[in-house]
Amino acid sequence: MQHPAEGSPDGTTTVLQPGFLASLFRELGADEDEEPATASGPAGPAGDRSAGPAPTAVPAQPGPAEAAEAADDPVAAHGRAAALTHHRTLAVQADHQRLADLLRRAAQPVSAMDFGSQLRSYQPKPFPDAGPEAEPEPAWADFAPPEPADTDPDRPRSRRLLDSGYQRELAQARLRHQRALREWRTRQAELADSGAVAARQAHEEAERARARAVQEYNDSLEECRRAYRQAEPAAVESLLERALAAAEGATRDLPAPCRAVFRALTRTAVLDLDLPPLDTVPALAGYRLTETGEVAPVPRPAADVRTDYLRLAARLALRALQAADAVDTDGVLAGVVLNGWLRVPGQPPQCLLSVDADRDALARTRLVPDAGHLGDEGADGGVYAEAEHDDSLLRLRALAAVITPDPYAGEAVLPWGSASSAVPALGELSPGEFALLVRSVLTAGGLRDWSVRLRGPAGLVATAEGEPGSGLPGRWVVWASRGPGPVTAEEIATLAEAVREEGADRGLRMTCGRFTDEALDLTAEEGHQRIHLMDGPGIRELARTHLELPLTP
Repeated sequence: MQHPAEGSPDGTTTVLQPGFLASLFRELGADEDEEPATASGPAGPAGDRSAGPAPTAVPAQPGPAEAAEAADDPVAAHGRAAALTHHRTLAVQADHQRLADLLRRAAQPVSAMDFGSQLRSYQPKPFPDAGPEAEPEPAWADFAPPEPADTDPDRPRSRRLLDSGYQRELAQARLRHQRALREWRTRQAELADSGAVAARQAHEEAERARARAVQEYNDSLEECRRAYRQAEPAAVESLLERALAAAEGATRDLPAPCRAVFRALTRTAVLDLDLPPLDTVPALAGYRLTETGEVAPVPRPAADVRTDYLRLAARLALRALQAADAVDTDGVLAGVVLNGWLRVPGQPPQCLLSVDADRDALARTRLVPDAGHLGDEGADGGVYAEAEHDDSLLRLRALAAVITPDPYAGEAVLPWGSASSAVPALGELSPGEFALLVRSVLTAGGLRDWSVRLRGPAGLVATAEGEPGSGLPGRWVVWASRGPGPVTAEEIATLAEAVREEGADRGLRMTCGRFTDEALDLTAEEGHQRIHLMDGPGIRELARTHLELPLTP
């Protein structure tokens, strides 16, 4: 009689199904290719007919979970890449919104920080005590009885006061007054023991100290104002830097410090503005998912990135100019020179923009951009206006500013003036400062009725009249150049021709450099003897003589 194999009623061996047990066997190192052992009878393997048929080997198959994971892997990877693309794009959009917000806040008007706005006022504070006010000492006038009525005109007043009824009222009033005094003194002693009197005295002393501090501050402010009106450099620089720091408050998250140097020689403030880093402007428009499933950045056009940075720099520069102009209510400043510097660690600073504006130019220019150019998120052009029509850039260029064409290419500009020292050299003066210096020294020498015919970065050409008997009598044509290059004989001949055309009496050629030997020889010839020459040392000597202000050699 044959017995069925163990584990199966029909005598077949149970084959392991793929799944958990198969995975477990594989982890334990079982050979998946060998045939499973059969149940053998007592006779052993040699032709034992009691054993069942040999089972067929089944290769291991992946489990249901592994098969599903393998099938979903491309879909899951694509979903994760899409989510990452969306997340990074949102981060880029947040950077764009931050820049648009910075552009709006940088264009907001600044509050004037003149001396009048900085005055303090003292407002006394009441004693922080819910108890009653200090109780006055009882006065006899509150207890004294009224004097007897004058019923008999012939009766003297002393006799009326000796009336017995009045005397009784008087004695009772004195008793009430003495009792009130004792009670008042008792209450005062109790208050003194409780510390209320000491607290009130301390409060009053603190109030007197507050009033004294306010008065001292206002006195010192008035002293600073006196020094400012006298154009003392320390006072002018202190007020300017205070105003510039207050203007920076609208964009605390974008530090743009500005330092000021005042030149008493030309009554000009030279401002050094630190511009924000280049990466303040987003360089990407977002991210996209490629056909291969990779997340790729979408760069913005280089021209858009460049103009957006220049737009931000222009608004910061206009804000600094507005702060300097608004604080000068006493008319001390004759002009402002502003240089915008990009400072990168480990590299020399680069000047990206420079402005040379006199007081009249600042008064003619509206230094706050219009609301329509502050960046409208709903506009068709995005959150930024077109660079060609951006109001801030147009207003800055109206002030004869020089601006780098590409800040990302390292293209710097030459600053109009240097803020290295309060006593500059001739080569450190801006065109506006140089023109003001020439006019000041020649006006002090006797020339009046100035008429500027041409003015630019190289210098100026003007006509002026001198009173008879002065040091410079008659009509003059003045040609002054601020460059260090030598003046040639051709320029002397050109000046002589201009003198003849203007019908002037003399011509004056001024230069920060020197004159060539040919130019010096030409002025000694006939027809050019009315041309006078003045080089850099001569200009410095005139400034020291007429203005009592030095120039660095």
